[in-house]
Amino acid sequence: MPEDTLLQRRHRVLGSASPLFYDKPLHLVRGEGVWLFDVDGRRYLDVYNNVPCVGHCNPHVTEAMHRQATTLNIHTRYLDEHVVRYAERLTATFAAPLDTAMFTCTGSEANELALRLARFASGGTGIIVSDYNYHGNSASLAEITTALPSPEPFAAHARAVPIPCLYHAPAGTTEAQLAEQYAANIAAAIASMQAQGIRPAALLIDTLFANEGLPRVPASFVNKAAALIRAAGGLFIADEVQSGFGRTGDHLWGHQAHGVVPDIVTLGKPMGNGYPLAGLITHKALVESFGRHAMYFNTFGGSPVAAAVGMAVLDVIEQQQLLKNAQNVGAYVQQRLQELANKHSIIGDVRGKGLFFAMELVRDHASKEPAGLEARKVVNDMRENGVLISKIGAGDNILKLRPPLVFSRDHADLFVDTLDSALSAI
Repeated sequence: MPEDTLLQRRHRVLGSASPLFYDKPLHLVRGEGVWLFDVDGRRYLDVYNNVPCVGHCNPHVTEAMHRQATTLNIHTRYLDEHVVRYAERLTATFAAPLDTAMFTCTGSEANELALRLARFASGGTGIIVSDYNYHGNSASLAEITTALPSPEPFAAHARAVPIPCLYHAPAGTTEAQLAEQYAANIAAAIASMQAQGIRPAALLIDTLFANEGLPRVPASFVNKAAALIRAAGGLFIADEVQSGFGRTGDHLWGHQAHGVVPDIVTLGKPMGNGYPLAGLITHKALVESFGRHAMYFNTFGGSPVAAAVGMAVLDVIEQQQLLKNAQNVGAYVQQRLQELANKHSIIGDVRGKGLFFAMELVRDHASKEPAGLEARKVVNDMRENGVLISKIGAGDNILKLRPPLVFSRDHADLFVDTLDSALSAI
């Protein structure tokens, strides 16, 4: 079927609110490991999708899904050992006092539920987010989103604060100074709320700040931010939808690199390797207190099939030592990307860790003017040459690189060589 015909049919029945990747959208029909295949049989190296964290159509995961789906999949308000065992295994990966799971189907639901818990626990409504954030598409999340266009006005009970980045800091600024300056913005946001009679409920951030472009954040910033919101009576919510499940290589969870334990951690995307599985982890006292005032259940969130899939994902991460792979291959990717930075003047900064990288493209190293149009060209040229990446950031100029955790050095070489050619063509 001609691609334009399929595109027209899609637009007719699905509308234009949900855009597709790339100037020339891809019609994919199959995935395997780090590879995606289009309708013509052409394969593409996936250096973007963190959802299939253990590889597209991982056989251990799909077999677990099939086995449970052909045995039992039922409403979550029945006893099921698979669900309990998965919750036990998942919560065991977190530091105390995070010991209780609540399951959903999507990251949006998880963040929505987290805000509900935070408002219940704090008695407040005020939410602090970054000034370039996306945490989901429910109404209450859309009204605090700053990274995507939305018909909802930014909520009066919310405050958006800038996130520090060492690359963009004025010359001579130390990490400690930068952390203090940006922590002061959070303190000011809290004071602004309180001056208007708004009680702070939560600070909601991705501790890798993925949508913000993976800025190199001062080491103490997240700790300072968490301390400020807690002192004001609010909760610290870490959104691990993008940064969790071994993405950084050094830890299973992104927040662990900051040495701070959140009050709530939200999970999604890679949790089910493509199966709709998400949720949050918090402490039992909060869940028990909430449960005395409200009934929470999710018809499909944490079903027997979802639990089987989630357990299989953890199996693969552990058995194939994917954190170690993310560390080792990630270090190699970092080295090769830095070689490109030394070669191509349009590269302003390369940052990230594990298998999550950002490459910031700028037109001038002094002014750091965003090279957004150039980034778009690179992304589309890469797609034409069989490698899939994307871009992020307020200037739309930061290449977003996050392959499945089964990525190898050979895959890295193909990716970097293709990127080298795309940058040379600008």
